[in-house]
Amino acid sequence: MNAVPPPSVLIADDDKSTRDGLQRALRNGYRVFLAENAERALAILGENDFDVLLADVRMPGMDGLTLLQRALAQRPDLICILLTAYGNVETAVEAMKRGAHDFLAKPVNLDHLDLLLKRALRSRDVESENRKLREQLDTRYGLDNIVGASPTMQRVFDAIRQAAPTQATVLIQGDSGTGKELVARALHRLSTRNRGPFVVVHCAALAPTLLESELFGHEKGAFTGALARRHGRFELADGGTLFLDEISEIEASVQVKLLRVLEERRFERVGGSETVEVDIRLIAATNQNLRQRVQEGKFREDLFFRLDVVNIELPPLLNRREDIPLLAGRFLQEFNAKNGKAFEAITPDAVDMLSAYSWPGNVRELRNTVEKMVVLASGNKLTTRDIPANIRETLRVEGGLPAKTPAGLEQPPASLAETEKRLILAALRKHDRNRTKAAREIGISRRTLHRKLKEYKADDLDAG
Repeated sequence: MNAVPPPSVLIADDDKSTRDGLQRALRNGYRVFLAENAERALAILGENDFDVLLADVRMPGMDGLTLLQRALAQRPDLICILLTAYGNVETAVEAMKRGAHDFLAKPVNLDHLDLLLKRALRSRDVESENRKLREQLDTRYGLDNIVGASPTMQRVFDAIRQAAPTQATVLIQGDSGTGKELVARALHRLSTRNRGPFVVVHCAALAPTLLESELFGHEKGAFTGALARRHGRFELADGGTLFLDEISEIEASVQVKLLRVLEERRFERVGGSETVEVDIRLIAATNQNLRQRVQEGKFREDLFFRLDVVNIELPPLLNRREDIPLLAGRFLQEFNAKNGKAFEAITPDAVDMLSAYSWPGNVRELRNTVEKMVVLASGNKLTTRDIPANIRETLRVEGGLPAKTPAGLEQPPASLAETEKRLILAALRKHDRNRTKAAREIGISRRTLHRKLKEYKADDLDAG
C-alpha cells in the first residue's frame, strides 16, 4: 500500500528569514513550499494542491488579506492562517471575515503553530469524511430528497432513474401524503430539462371555470375580468416540466383540450385564435385509481392512455413500515436545523411507537408529527412522552405496541449516526471484516473507519 504523503504547506512571506525559519520548523511533518510574495503564492496555488497557506499580512504589492480572498476563491477548502508583526484586533476580525482559519502574531510560537495546524487538518478531514458518508447514505437510502430503504421504495427509485432522462409522460399514483410532488421534482431535476422551469398546478384547488384559463392562458376580453392577455402554465413551463397534481379532478371539457396538447404540443388561449406551440414534459399525479375512473366514465380513456406511459405507484406508509425509523431520523435532522434544536436521536421505544401507528396521512403526517415533537420537546432525545397524545391514544385503543418487529422487517436507525454505524458494520461483514475493503466501499479512509469502530466499541468485528 502506498504511504499517504504528509500535508503540504505554502508559506508566503517577503521576509526570507521568516520563510526559512518556518520551513525548518515544519519540514519534518509537512511538505513545505515557499513564495516570496502574494503574486508568486497565487501562481503556485494555481499549479498545485495545498492543504495549508501561511501568509504574511504585509507584503509588497498584493497584501495577505487580498491573497487570502483570492486563494479561497481558487480552493475553498484551503486552510489559511495569516501572520503579522503588526497585529491588531481589527485586522484579525477582517481576516476571519474573509475566511482565515486563524491569525498569529510574529514572532510565531512554533509549538502553538504545530498544534494549530494539526487541529485544523483533523477538523477538515473529519468534515470531509462526514460529507462523504452523508452522500453515501443518501445514495444507499434515498434519491433526491426522497427517503426509503424498503424494497418497494427501491423499486420506485429505480423507476425514477430510468424514466427521468427520457421525455416520456409519467403518471404518479398514490394516497395523499405519500410524496407524489417529491417524485415529480426528482424526475425533473434528474432530467435533461433540469435547467428549465418546473411548474406546478394543483388541479383540485381550482374551480373548473378557472382551470382552463390557468392551464392555457387567456386573451384580453375573453371573459369578464380578463383585462389583459395572460400566459397559462403550459407557456410558463416551456422548455421544462409541467406537473399536474390531482389530475383526476379535471372536467371533461378540459380533458379534451389537454389530450390535444399531449398529442400535438399546441393549443389556443381562452378567447384566442392564435396557436401556441410549447416544448414541455408532462408529469401527472392522482390519489385516485384512474383506471377505475375510466371504467366509471369519469375520465377519458384516450387521455388516460396518453398519461399512463410510465406509471409510478407510491405505497402508503403503512405498507413500508421499515422506512419509518429512517424517515423519522431524517425529519429530526431537518427540524433540528430549522428550529435551532440539538436532539441527538429518537429513543428506541419512541421509534417502536411511531412504527406501530398506521399513519393515515402517510409521510406528510409523520413529518408534521416529528416537527411538533422537536418544537415542543425538552431534553436531548425525543421519547415516547413527546409523541402526540392522539397517536398514543389510538395505539392504546388498538391494542398497544407490537412485542417485536414483524418478521422480515429490518429496522433502519432513527438517526444519521446510527445509520452510519449500520452502513459501516454491514460493509465489514460483506468483506469478511477486511477494514481496507470496507473503507474503500464506503468512500472513507481506513483511519476514519478505525476511529468509528472505536466509537462503536466494535473493534472485535475487524480482522485486518
